[in-house]
Amino acid sequence: MKLFKSLLVAPATLGLLAPMSATANEVTINDFNPAEELAITNSRVDGLEARLNNFEAGVFSETTTASFSVDAVLGSIDGNANDSTTFDFQYNIGLTTSFTGEDSLDIAIDSGTATQSPSGAAMGFDSGGALTVDGVVYSFPLGDFAVLVGDSTDISAAYTGACAYTAFHDTMGDCGTGNTVGAGGQGVTAATSYAFDSGFSLAAGVSSPQSGIMVEESSDLVGIEAAYTADAFGVAVAYASLDNAADADTSYWGINVAYTPDSEVIPSISVGFEIEETSGTDAEGYFLGLTWDEVGPGSASLGVGSNGNFGDAADDLLIYEASYSYPVNDSLTITPGVFIAETGAGADDETGLLVKSSFAF
Repeated sequence: MKLFKSLLVAPATLGLLAPMSATANEVTINDFNPAEELAITNSRVDGLEARLNNFEAGVFSETTTASFSVDAVLGSIDGNANDSTTFDFQYNIGLTTSFTGEDSLDIAIDSGTATQSPSGAAMGFDSGGALTVDGVVYSFPLGDFAVLVGDSTDISAAYTGACAYTAFHDTMGDCGTGNTVGAGGQGVTAATSYAFDSGFSLAAGVSSPQSGIMVEESSDLVGIEAAYTADAFGVAVAYASLDNAADADTSYWGINVAYTPDSEVIPSISVGFEIEETSGTDAEGYFLGLTWDEVGPGSASLGVGSNGNFGDAADDLLIYEASYSYPVNDSLTITPGVFIAETGAGADDETGLLVKSSFAF
């Protein structure tokens, strides 16, 4: 910047000296004050320098970071009404900033294929075409507790969890406990957690629709989780209650257990089990997943789980899947996979053969 200042001062000085060669009736030497004029020029250059510095540093504040990702899936699902080969994508932007160094304001902005195919739905992709704010969450410490409040976020965002499985189909990502350990949200969410030094943790939260927070007419969700995490073992037990506006209240109990041995041969093992009760009627769901973290240059996963919770009078519908995730480089991961989703009612099962590409930058 010193060179930049010098380049501006030099022609300005020459311009000030040029009038000295003019005739006496145009200007006299007494009308020229070099020190004063140079001071004015320096002041203007310093002001310009400050503006440039502010522009360079003000693109984001010093505590703000942005992350971007693009996921794409190419493939087909046989047995679906649309069994042709399709292509879907999703685009995600994550903005994070801190005001105290201990808090965090996180904003998620999503977009995806305008008309989503069954392949995109199976991957759990966002859709809609236009960029949409998908969540605004503020987390901060309150004494020894961690607190989060936000819109369009899950209660389980404050949970520890206990699942080491790398899922392919979106349903399998719940590890069999999508209503408890993976409790969702109804709109506006507040949750808190506390971590003990021994590896135990407790968390709880409540979520209500934006139209009415904790009122009789709204469907409010309340959840609580207790978890224990060690180097190779983890367990999480959770309870959730959905206070339905139609008086069809539902309660859930769920448990996840994960074991990750220090071995390249033995896979990590993840198990999930959930019980659902609605008006005296029980339903159950379960899950088992295996992940080998080092298979050649990538990792492999095998999993089976129920496609929801099913009562005694209903046939369990299962999802089977296998996938292999290969990191091409630090920014690109390619994951081919296959799954079979039972549909029941005499319909053909859905068999999906898909290739997912994930970019992070």
